[in-house]
Amino acid sequence: MVIGFVVDSFDDLNNGTTCSARRFVEHLRAQGHVVRVLTAGAPGPDKYVLQRAWIPLVTYFADKQHITFAKPDAKTIEAFLDGVDVVHFYMPFPLARVVEKAARARGIPCLAAFHIQAENISYNIGLGRFDCVARFFYGFLRRYFFGRFADIHCPSAFIAGELRRNGYKADLHVISNGVDEIFRPMERIPHERFRILMIGRLSPEKRQDLVIRAALLSKHRDEIELHFAGQGPSAAKYRKMAEALPVPATFGFYSTEELLKLIASTDLYVHASDVEIEAISCMEAFSCGLVPVISDSPKSATPQFALDDRSLFRHGDPADLAAKIDWWIEHPEERAAMAPRYAEEGERYRVTRSVERMIEVYRGLKPGRPRA
Repeated sequence: MVIGFVVDSFDDLNNGTTCSARRFVEHLRAQGHVVRVLTAGAPGPDKYVLQRAWIPLVTYFADKQHITFAKPDAKTIEAFLDGVDVVHFYMPFPLARVVEKAARARGIPCLAAFHIQAENISYNIGLGRFDCVARFFYGFLRRYFFGRFADIHCPSAFIAGELRRNGYKADLHVISNGVDEIFRPMERIPHERFRILMIGRLSPEKRQDLVIRAALLSKHRDEIELHFAGQGPSAAKYRKMAEALPVPATFGFYSTEELLKLIASTDLYVHASDVEIEAISCMEAFSCGLVPVISDSPKSATPQFALDDRSLFRHGDPADLAAKIDWWIEHPEERAAMAPRYAEEGERYRVTRSVERMIEVYRGLKPGRPRA
């Protein structure tokens, strides 16, 4: 097949959606498919490169979230679409609207992926507590973009349920973004203190603040060493909070090889986010055998990964998180017993399986009329 990916940013590895797109492209090509990518950024094989779009005020806030907008160009879009069998859209941005119209005019089947949770928007404008704001954005996204599609890819059953509750009538294809084969159990790297890792964008909805507050409340606060892998708009705030910790925390962006070493040198993974469509970072960590402690937030898909209640804490509650951390610190034999069980759970979400399922979806797509 000749498959077209429309994803405004394909080069920024601090963007989870970009990372997912790159994994799929790599595996699809490995299976012999031709994959074209329409994007802003640097030139590359089968990349149809557009200029970056600058939108007053919007671009300023988008940059903080490592989100890029590509500027549509009719000539480049036509070349991209020529001979394509199916088009897969990753983000509901202006470029996608333009390309979708051009693809429909040619009778090319299209698939939209739902990677922006409405709460990602509401939290970052300071209105995350108000469900009505999230409902507004779900409705806006449906009217603006997703209502034009008969088929939508959902990375989790959780987000598929959210779309149904918010009036989306398309066929929803629940397929994980998938964990790369490189994330597997590995030899542990010796270290002194009890190391806790959280991976993810440093932004309000990810709640790294809860991890810092829990560490301060822990009975073992003098033993705990926190590591935060990621960048984002809340970096300065979280660094300031972490100054109160007895043991200095680390913040940084890591290559895949560096991240694997970090995972191998930590004892526990915490995922405190209030909002998650899937949480690949959490999946990568437990696929390596790192036991997780996960927020039970009703706005997140991540609680599905907890194998029992010991790996869940009450969302937004640093005291409960501290209690769970303390329990795992005090029961190393239980951590050792659960590590292989979590690694085995990770096998369910391998990207190779996800790509196989996505190819089946591609083959079944029809130009079709939108349903919502």
